[in-house]
Amino acid sequence: MVIRPLSQTRRQRFLRAALVLTMAAFITQPSSAQGNIEDQLDLIKLPEGFKISLYATGVEDARSMAMGSEGTLFVGSRRSGKVLALRDTDADMKIDQQTIVASGLNMPNGVVFKNGSLWVAEVHRILRFDEIEGKLSAPGEPVVLRDDLPTERHHGWKYIGFGPDGKLYVPVGAPCNVCDEPVPYASMLRMDPDGTNQEVVARGIRNTVGFDWHPKSGELWFSDNGRDMMGDEIPPDELNRISAAGQHFGYPSCHASGIIDPEFGKAGSCADKVLPAMDLGPHVAALAVKFYTGENFPAEYQGKLFIAEHGSWNRREKSGYRIMTVDIAADGTASNYAVFAEGWLQGKKSWGRPVDLLQLADGSFLLSDDGAGVIYRIHYSGG
Repeated sequence: MVIRPLSQTRRQRFLRAALVLTMAAFITQPSSAQGNIEDQLDLIKLPEGFKISLYATGVEDARSMAMGSEGTLFVGSRRSGKVLALRDTDADMKIDQQTIVASGLNMPNGVVFKNGSLWVAEVHRILRFDEIEGKLSAPGEPVVLRDDLPTERHHGWKYIGFGPDGKLYVPVGAPCNVCDEPVPYASMLRMDPDGTNQEVVARGIRNTVGFDWHPKSGELWFSDNGRDMMGDEIPPDELNRISAAGQHFGYPSCHASGIIDPEFGKAGSCADKVLPAMDLGPHVAALAVKFYTGENFPAEYQGKLFIAEHGSWNRREKSGYRIMTVDIAADGTASNYAVFAEGWLQGKKSWGRPVDLLQLADGSFLLSDDGAGVIYRIHYSGG
């Protein structure tokens, strides 16, 4: 696939560079947490009967997670360039062994495990580490499945996952705040596990860093981060579903449920686009979306969609920094956008930033936090 050079005016280039530098300065700030991380857990508010505990600490820039078949938790670390392997060797629900599987990678945010192998998404490459759990300390060179993805780092980090069709799904974010660049930018790709037969599934997606398939319909649901610089209240982030291949979700001309972009939109820009299943909070940075299918949580949580909101970076009044739930009806209607867990934001300061959710075999959830550098376990103990 040939990627055309970005076509922009000098002014647009300047603005893009300034925004990237601002974002980089923000995301590399250390956590504002004070004191022991155990003490911070008391700040987290959960529904009655739910408990949160530390599953792993000292996990540098903990981002996407994948569980191996032998109990190894793999964690992508966007800023450090590493992929980590965590082990709970004494089965006490606390990690006591951490191994660096790979380092020196280009923002390896996305990880997924299948059939004994670990797939890792860099900005421009898809890698595969075979028989990984048997050689964590010396995995050897990975298989390079693709190395022709765009090299832009702005929204270049990726979340990846295998669908019910056995295909690997790989989003490619827009290389800017808002711009009109050709596919594969601002799209969802899928390919065979070996990287062949790549195709575009959906377009008009600014930046999704989380998706999951509905346990009954098999439809793909994903979060999408709304553009910046239109104000504190607009546009909201989005929750979307793909009901047919080839759908266009609006970016850059149409945002959320019908907001016309002042630069790239015009009257009627939203008429032929797929609008969100639900508007989320403005600038909450919605990342992971996960359907609950376990048996630990009460029955009313079965089939609920959980959303990890990483938190705003340039909103005057911060938003996000929480876990939300959404009810999904049989016809795909989304409703009841509600808080499940909050407390990482205290006044105007945050001490943690939720990223990814992973359901364990016992029905509990793991939650990664790249702000505090930890992974939590959330479970229901009655009450």
